[in-house]
Amino acid sequence: MATAEVADLCVPAWRGGFGRLWSAAVLSSFGDSLRTAALPLLAVTLTDRPLLIATVTACGYLPWIVFGLLGGAVADRVDQRRAMWTVDALRGLLVAAFALLVALGHASIGLLIALAFTLTALQTLFDNASTALLPALVDRAALGSANARLMTGQRIAGGLVGGPVVPLLLAAGAAVPFAADAATFLIAAALVASLRVEAPERKPAAAGSTLRREIAEGLRTLWHDGPLRGLCAATALCNIGMGAQLATLVVLVTGWLDAGPVGYAAAGAAVTVGGLAGGVVNGRIVRRLGRIPAVLLAGTVQTAALVVMGTVRSLTVLVAALAVFGLMGMVWNVNTTTLMQQRSPAELLGRVASAFRTLSFAGVPLGALLGGAVATAWGLNTPPLLTAAFFVLALAALIPARKADVSVVAPDDDATTRHAMR
Repeated sequence: MATAEVADLCVPAWRGGFGRLWSAAVLSSFGDSLRTAALPLLAVTLTDRPLLIATVTACGYLPWIVFGLLGGAVADRVDQRRAMWTVDALRGLLVAAFALLVALGHASIGLLIALAFTLTALQTLFDNASTALLPALVDRAALGSANARLMTGQRIAGGLVGGPVVPLLLAAGAAVPFAADAATFLIAAALVASLRVEAPERKPAAAGSTLRREIAEGLRTLWHDGPLRGLCAATALCNIGMGAQLATLVVLVTGWLDAGPVGYAAAGAAVTVGGLAGGVVNGRIVRRLGRIPAVLLAGTVQTAALVVMGTVRSLTVLVAALAVFGLMGMVWNVNTTTLMQQRSPAELLGRVASAFRTLSFAGVPLGALLGGAVATAWGLNTPPLLTAAFFVLALAALIPARKADVSVVAPDDDATTRHAMR
């Protein structure tokens, strides 16, 4: 693993594999942004029923409930690098086949749902393996900086670059964004396959050890860590609301605001620009407040932004609110991921990460369906208000974790905490 000391900060060096992992993640994020933006736009051409459109998003998260814990246990057992490039190669082939079907005029809501479900089922292994692999490429003291760089790069490629490109690609044909996404998956697979990472030392499995027992060990580790348990509960509540927000944003922009695909692209770009700003200011916020209080601040500001989205009928105001929402979302994501990596035993990191993700994502399908139902019953602007209510509940769940002691770790992203971790 490699780090570089710059101005008393411990940051990841591009050599040693991190640069290639970053490149693969950023390239894949660009492709994902093309697909995730094009799917709802394709869906609205196939049906005008908000609940059915929301089902596409719901099925894109459902595999986390079904396969999430299993993916983490497998990630701790296998060669994580090999698992990642194999999954990316499979996803590239699947999306390429989908692009071909769209080009031939065989697109349907059922096909969209099947694609979303299958890609996320594969992602449960990929994401858990990626989280567990990063500490093998950079020093633990540089994890915060590495996560910030990964997430910032993904935001640049996924929103600032990818989002505005979608309308241009769609103009060339409905299948073009999906074909481009397939290409990025395959190139990312080649980059990950080229990594040279020493296999982590793993203790021999205990006699009679099973995947079920190993999954239970990851769940116990998460439960007994107070700050992580609080963060997981808060993230789970937020994600119920986020399911509603993500599933209905397209109808909010194209229906309630009548802004069309260009407005939808602007909304996505606003979240990205905000996320980039969040990557810049995160270190200062955490140095001043600590990691968990920074998450509390992020959730509070996001709640206010959601209320604005659901009450002010203006594309300009929506774009501004989404930029603020994206900024604080980056603060939330960087710090929850870093805390998870720092507090989890290396040999359990895949399972702890999968337990965290599975529990926190479990409510997204429910939220997506709630969002579609609420939009149908009470208006296209109501899902952001529903999301804000869930964020309030999340903040209440996170408050007890604020009192937990958090250690001073080696400097990472200019964001060390100020209390003592136990």
